Amino acid sequence: MTYRGLPALARIALAVGLVLGVGAVLGLTLPSAISSIAGVLVDTPARIPWITSRVTAFLAYFAITASVVYGLLLSTKLLDAIAHRPVSFALHQDLAAVGVGLAAIHGALLTLDQTIHFSVVDLLVPFASPYRPIAVGVGQLAFYIVALVTLSFYMRRRIGQRAWRLIHYLTFLAFVGSTAHGIAAGTDTSQPWAFWTYAGSAAIVVFLLAYRIVISALTARDRRLAERSGHPMMPAAAPLTLRRPA
Repeated sequence: MTYRGLPALARIALAVGLVLGVGAVLGLTLPSAISSIAGVLVDTPARIPWITSRVTAFLAYFAITASVVYGLLLSTKLLDAIAHRPVSFALHQDLAAVGVGLAAIHGALLTLDQTIHFSVVDLLVPFASPYRPIAVGVGQLAFYIVALVTLSFYMRRRIGQRAWRLIHYLTFLAFVGSTAHGIAAGTDTSQPWAFWTYAGSAAIVVFLLAYRIVISALTARDRRLAERSGHPMMPAAAPLTLRRPA
C-alpha cells in the first residue's frame, strides 16, 4: 500500500471536525474543570499531588495506548495510504517516550502525597508499595518494560532488527500490565468514564492485534502456496529506518 494522502475535502472535513470536537469538549468541561481546580487549590491544597498524580497516570496510559495502536497500524500497513511511514514511526516512538515520562512524573508525585507515604524505594522496587503492592507492582514492571522498549528505539542500529523486534513484542505485556494496574490500583476505576477508557483501549488493541495475526497468517499461507507453484512472492520491503523526515 503506497502513500496517497487524504483528498482535499477529506482533510478539510477532518480539520473542521477536529476543531468542532475539541471546542465542544472544552466548552462543556472547561468551566466546571476550572471551578473544581480552584476549589481544590483553596480548600484542600494537600490533595494537589494526589490529583495531579491521577491526571498524569491517565495521560501516561493514553500515550502508551496510542503508541501501541500506532505500532499495530504500522505493522498492518493500515496507515500507509494516508501517512508517510517515517512520520508514523516517529510518532509511534515519541508517544512511547512521552508515556514513560508521564509515568515517571506520576510516580514522583506520589512521594508528595500525604495520604499514603511513598518512599523512593517503594517507587523503584516492584511490589514494595505500602498501597496495594500487587497492583502497584504490576504497574512498576509495566513501566520498566515500556522504558526498555523506548530505549530500544534509540539502540536499534546497535542491537539489530531481530533483537529490536523481539524486545518490541514486550509492548503487549506492558499494555496488559498498565491496564491491570490502572484497574486494580486506580481510585477512579468505579467511575463510568474510567471503565470505558480501559475497555475502549483494550478493545482497540485486541482488534488490531487479531487483525495483524490474521493478516500475517494469510500472508504466510500465500507465500507457501506461491513457492509450491514455482512463482515465489515478491520480497518484503526493507525495514524502516529511524531517520526522521526533514
